[in-house]
Amino acid sequence: MNITSRPAKNISLAAFILSTLFFSVSWLLGQWSSFFAVYAISWLLLGSALIWLVLLIQAYQRTIAEQEMLDMGQIPSDQPDSTIFQAKDEHEELLAVAQRHLKILEKWFLPLFSALIAIYQILVGLYLLKAKSALIPDQIETKQPLICAICMTAIAFISFLISRYATGMSTQDARWKPLRAGGSSLLSIAIICFLLAISLAWAQFKVLLIINIIEWIIPALLLVLGIETALNVIFDIYRPRLKKQYSRTAFDSRLLGLINEPGQIFHTAASAIDYQFGFKVSQTWFYRLLEKAIVPLTLFAAIILYLLSSVVIVAPNEEAIIEHFGKPTRTISSGATLKWPWPVDILYKYPTKKILELSIGFVPETDEHGHAEHKSLLWGKQHHEEEQLILVATPQENATIPGTVPVSLIVAAVPVQYRIKDLHAFIYNHSDSEKLLESICYQQLTKFAASATIETADTQDAKAGIKQSLLGSGRIHAKKVLMENIQKQVDQQNLGVEIVFLGLQGIHPPSEVAADYQQVIAAVQKKQALILTAHAARNSILSTLAGSVDDANKLYVLTAKYQQAKKRDDKQQIEKLSKELDQAFTNARGDIFTTLRQAKSYAFEKVTLAKATGQRFASQVASFNAAPEIYKREQRLIVLEEGLKKIRKFVIVGDEQDTQVFIIDIKEKLTPSLYELSGFEENK
Repeated sequence: MNITSRPAKNISLAAFILSTLFFSVSWLLGQWSSFFAVYAISWLLLGSALIWLVLLIQAYQRTIAEQEMLDMGQIPSDQPDSTIFQAKDEHEELLAVAQRHLKILEKWFLPLFSALIAIYQILVGLYLLKAKSALIPDQIETKQPLICAICMTAIAFISFLISRYATGMSTQDARWKPLRAGGSSLLSIAIICFLLAISLAWAQFKVLLIINIIEWIIPALLLVLGIETALNVIFDIYRPRLKKQYSRTAFDSRLLGLINEPGQIFHTAASAIDYQFGFKVSQTWFYRLLEKAIVPLTLFAAIILYLLSSVVIVAPNEEAIIEHFGKPTRTISSGATLKWPWPVDILYKYPTKKILELSIGFVPETDEHGHAEHKSLLWGKQHHEEEQLILVATPQENATIPGTVPVSLIVAAVPVQYRIKDLHAFIYNHSDSEKLLESICYQQLTKFAASATIETADTQDAKAGIKQSLLGSGRIHAKKVLMENIQKQVDQQNLGVEIVFLGLQGIHPPSEVAADYQQVIAAVQKKQALILTAHAARNSILSTLAGSVDDANKLYVLTAKYQQAKKRDDKQQIEKLSKELDQAFTNARGDIFTTLRQAKSYAFEKVTLAKATGQRFASQVASFNAAPEIYKREQRLIVLEEGLKKIRKFVIVGDEQDTQVFIIDIKEKLTPSLYELSGFEENK
């Protein structure tokens, strides 16, 4: 009888030593080169070394147990039983110390080791994920990626050989099946190291996408393997164990086993199908044909999928550039064409005929389809998922108020729409043209806002400030200036884009102070209304007074000069200005013209009346001298005529010798009475 566990012990020892050596090399290499992926793969290698250490202990104990069984097989032929009461089985049980140790190891210590390995994988996976999240790529200086790639290739090659050898041994003998766990772990390391070597080669040419992905894959793989191992430990507690049947250890990953032994998938599926149909479906010719053809068919499908990368379809609103070994060779418009497969030819497509949009100062809310939602812009509510604040200038008239700061904060939600007009410049002039365009928009918006105000000033220089305000009438000019500044910077950077729209409708105070700000704006508007009303009243008064505001201002200037000349007692200047004032007042319109004309009419009337009165008096004197009595009677009659003009008069004619008495009722009766009318009817 041979000791079959000795080859398993030897391969476990070799794999453990190599895994430990690979861990040391990769850890030192990762610290030296500053490549996080190389540093992370070292901890995956250490986990594999722990698995091989457990397998080495198990294989060593099995070797001792087998040696003990060989020794016990020689006891009956060399030594007879000492007493008639001692049974053979009891004697063997007393001597099988190594076998008892092996049972204890497989029953208690293997699950314990599995739990420790699971804890290690979970903790290291979380540590690496946290370390990767804290990395700032721009602050890390990596070096010698080619040397790291060569080392990773060597580790991948040796790990692959040991993995295939150990996996092959696990299929030959039931006592070698535990080696499958180590083979699966080394195969995963070989695959990741091979991919890491390729990514390091690309990193030499500053292509870091692949290595960045691997830096996330390694911690995630450790975390997944740790969770799987922990679940296997829990499930093994409740799994029934059959005597003389191999029990798969908890650290033997089922997920890695799918990659290490893909044929087991078909055997498992075949067993399930046989159980469902009740007969050996796996023994039929069709299943055997499918089992033989599945690998060629899979390879054929993979090749077809790979060749499909040669077919290029460009949408009607798109343009594409094809790179041949990293060098742009041709530009493709809409339609279908062919190219070399990836990575010989690489295609870059962009919607050059589509209007693209940048959200400057805010992060828009999106619906379930990922489209931005457009809501009504109310100052008292938040419109977007995230809104940013920018600084604007505070008007100088508020600088005297205690506690006033020279700047204010406003919410600036500015959508910027652009179109790609030069695809080659957009792709190759800068590493991230869209990010640069966004930075230019933020820079110009901040620069303009720092020198502008929120609302137009209400002072005399409002017309000058209206162009530098972000709200009200200044918004139109601000939009024009911002678009011109952004387009100018874009052209200087040769980005190859055209700014087609910039919206300032989203500029408003923060929602927390919107109500207070609206009260301030209302007060400012009332103040401006009063000022404009005063200006209108002034213009109305001056226009009514002098005919126009300009004429009134000219009269005011001449009057001020005349007053200054009088103070200086400059007679020549006074005489000159007096003539100018007379001429100005003569030419003036409005109430001044009316007043001057009325004054002249009044003066003419007074002079004319005085002259007429003098002439009348002279005529009266001449009449009196000619006939004094007649003149007196005439004047008396004139007085009576003037005095009795509005008095009712009755003339009674009678003879002086007549004694008849006339009684006259001089009471005025405007309408006769009814009695008089009736008497009149009767007399009639």
